[in-house]
Formats: sequence, C-alpha cells, structure tokens
Amino acid sequence: MKYILVTGGVISGIGKGIIASSVGTILKSCGLHVTAIKIDPYINIDAGTFSPYEHVVPHITDAIQEWVMKQAKVPVDDDGMEPQVCVIELGGTVGDIESMPFIEAFRQFQFTVKRENFCNIHVSLVPQPSATGEQKTKPTQNSVRELRGLGLSPDLIMCRCTTPLENSVKEKISMFCHVEPEQVICVHDVSSIYRVPLLLEDQGVVNYFCRRLDLPIESRPRKMLTKWKEMSDRYRLLEQCSIALVGKYTKFSDSYASVIKALEHSALAISHKLEVKYIDSADLEPSTLQEEPVKYHEAWQKLCSADGILVPGGFGVRGTEGKIQAISWARKQKKPFLGVCLGMQLAVCEFARNTLGWAGKSFCFALNSRCTAVIDMPEHNPGQMGGTMRLGKRRTIFKTKSSILRKLYGDTDYVEERHRHRFEVNPELKQHFEDKGLHFVGQDVEGERMEVIELEDHPYFVGVQYHPEFTSRPIKPSPPYFGLLLAAAGKLHSYLQRGCRLSPRYGPLQSHPSFGIRRV
Repeated sequence: MKYILVTGGVISGIGKGIIASSVGTILKSCGLHVTAIKIDPYINIDAGTFSPYEHVVPHITDAIQEWVMKQAKVPVDDDGMEPQVCVIELGGTVGDIESMPFIEAFRQFQFTVKRENFCNIHVSLVPQPSATGEQKTKPTQNSVRELRGLGLSPDLIMCRCTTPLENSVKEKISMFCHVEPEQVICVHDVSSIYRVPLLLEDQGVVNYFCRRLDLPIESRPRKMLTKWKEMSDRYRLLEQCSIALVGKYTKFSDSYASVIKALEHSALAISHKLEVKYIDSADLEPSTLQEEPVKYHEAWQKLCSADGILVPGGFGVRGTEGKIQAISWARKQKKPFLGVCLGMQLAVCEFARNTLGWAGKSFCFALNSRCTAVIDMPEHNPGQMGGTMRLGKRRTIFKTKSSILRKLYGDTDYVEERHRHRFEVNPELKQHFEDKGLHFVGQDVEGERMEVIELEDHPYFVGVQYHPEFTSRPIKPSPPYFGLLLAAAGKLHSYLQRGCRLSPRYGPLQSHPSFGIRRV
C-alpha cells in the first residue's frame, strides 16, 4: 500500500480537497486502484447535528495509525480489488493547534510504513499583491519550515496562485524549501476545478510518483483522462440551466457543497452551464411578506424564474414552511422538482396538506404519532439528537418498472445509496397518498420505509429519502440529479425515449456509465 498525505499551509480553504481528488483522478486513470481518507474529526458524538454556520473543536481518535491502515485496505471499486494507493487529506492548516496531534501521528506513521511507501504533498499559497504584481514566496517558505519542524518533509509543494508561477519564483521556492524544481508544482487559477487533474498531469506529477513510490504504471493510452479532458472542455459552454436551491443555510454555499457538485456533474453531462439560485426558505414565508416585503418578492421572483427546484436535506423546524410553499408551487406549476431527505418528507407533507386536505396532519418533529405524515423512526429516541440517525449505505427496492428514477438508474431492480436521517414517511398512510397519485416507487428491503416518491402527470416530481449527491462523480453523475437537470433543460422525455442515452452531440457521455449499473 502506498500512502499520499496532503497537508495545507498559510490559509484554510486553500484547496487541499481539490488537490487530493485530482491526484486520485490521475492515478486512477493510470489503472491503479485508489482510495481516499479525509481526516477532519469533531469533539461531538454526532458532528452532523451542528449548523454549518457553527465552528467546532476537533479531537483525535485513538490508534489513528492502525485505523488509517485498516481503512485504506477497504475495497472501493466495483471489482472489489484492494486499493493500491490511499490519498489522505489532513484537514486544517499546519501550525494550528487542532492539527498538531495528527501531524505527530503521521510523523510516526511515515516510519511505520517506510519511506518508499509514503510521501507528502504540501499545498501552500503564493500571493500576488496587486500593488506590486510580484509573486511572494515567503508564506510558502514559512509554512514548509513549520511543517519540517513538526517532522514532515514535503515531497511535492503545490503552489496555489492566481497566475502561472514564474520560473524565478519556482527556483526560489526550490532553493529555500529544499526540493528540486520539478517538485514545485504550479496550481494557478483555472476556468474549472475539473482542469486541475490535467494541470498536474502536464507538470509530470504521475512520473514523479512512479519514481518516488515505485508505482506499477504501464505506458499505455489512458482513456479515462481523455474523457476527463473532453468533459472539462465543456465548461466553455453552451446553454444555461438554472436551479433554485431552497434551503436555510444559503448564506454559506459550502453548506451544500456535495449538492452543488452533483448538480454541476449533471449539467456538464448535458453540456449546460449551471446557474444555482440560492433562496433562503424563510424568505418565501408569509411572515416575511409582512416584515420585509422586498426580500419576500425577490425570493419568489428567483423561484419562479428558475428552470427547476431543489429542496435538499436539513434539520429543524425553521424555514420548513417556506420549503413547503416552494414545493407546492413546483407541483402545481409542473416545474421539475427534486426533494432530498427532508425535501422528500416535506413534499409528502405538502401533498397531505393541499391535496388530501390534512391541514393538521402535516409534520411532526418530536412525537411519534400515527396521524402524522412524517414520523420519527421507531428506533429513534425522541428528544435525543446525537448519534441516533439512520446512517450509511442502504438498499432501496423499486416497486414498479414504470418508475422514471428506475429508468434513470439503468432499469435496475434496486440501488444502494447513503442515508442520513432520523425521520421517515409514515408507512401506515401510504395508500392514502397513492390513491391520489403520489406513488412510493422505492422502498426498503422490508417494505416498511418509503425511499422514493414520484408524482403522476408531472414532468419530474421526485423525492428520495437518501442522499444521492454523495455518490455523484464528474463523469458519472447521480441519476436523481441528472433527471432534474434533464427535465429542467426540457430533455428528459427524449432521453427516456432513446433508452436513456444522450444525443450524439453531447459527445463521450452519450452512453453514460452511471446508467446501467447498480450504484454502490
């Protein structure tokens, strides 16, 4: 097993995740089995209960070195083969007190696995003040010095900068950071993050890893990288498609990072430029009309002008009424809609309220009552938030062959997707909804949990209890999100008529690898 540790310096949010993903992409394109670990722990038993606006205190788990080696061997590819390379992203910034225990753990780890099996990529910043226009190396020098003082020596220094590194700057970093010039990699701003793997490839990163880690890479054409380049070229786009994202953490876009990426992957697959319209769900509520009418009308204008509507997962009562209002508008106006987790539950609530006429039976966050459309899970302890969610990969069985989502998944009998929730649709009320046209086309193995909803006589009104965004990939987008983008672009009907194949003008993704396999 080969381990590649990615650390970061100077500032947070410098792009360690993108670098780690890009390294994994180019190594995978060489035919290697690659896995990844992100270390960013929290002191809370269930860190997911924090609001994305909050900051939390990290802690270190026991026996982290053994845990890393164990997790690195877990197969992640469809063929079940054990990974050959593990890319580890260490969260935080070198020098911060939070990352100190992990730096020390990896200082020891490098000797445990031996030098020939371990290397370190350090991502640093090369600022370019507008006053002088000169690229400054001192922050990188200081960051590398700090890292060396803690016992880790970078094998590659990846320099984040606004413009390509000048040769003199690269040589200066090489001289004062004690690495060869070829070990200084320029990662300047590009039109799309999907160009970063190509940027690393052009600077010989794969060749360096071959020598440094003695990787078994054959000299042969890499079809995956060719497809990646063709996909990244699509950013010079094309037509535009807008999606209204209705949530309550919209002031901080990273709160919905996985959701946004899933939308981007799907938009690229149909050669469309994605425009996300962030809408604070509370702004859609009648109370906002009374208190801040301008904000209210602006929010509704955004919603009404979007090509599709997405209500992602979330927790808590705040903003749910606005989400229900958005769902109601999507249903009545036949606007393409996707509800994820809470979004699906609220779609059921909206239908119960406005179609079934159950005004008092729409939603309940605390009490398990048979008369409510959405209930807490039987195994959930009401009132206790931490560590009580239904988590991880679960199987969903499709109950009908006519399901749109089933076709988007490749007409498979079942899918396996990741879950993260503590509420669910009340299964005892299922028949009431289906009699009026809201069908539960996907259920769990026991048939007790409602996993997928679809509304008849609507171009695309879909809800899923799971989180499909977690398994979306740039050249393998998530089917539920892909369906939303197809419907929003007015192409879903023709796509289904072609047997779930894109028009030839969409190039290498016309026979999409995501559709026709079970997602695991």
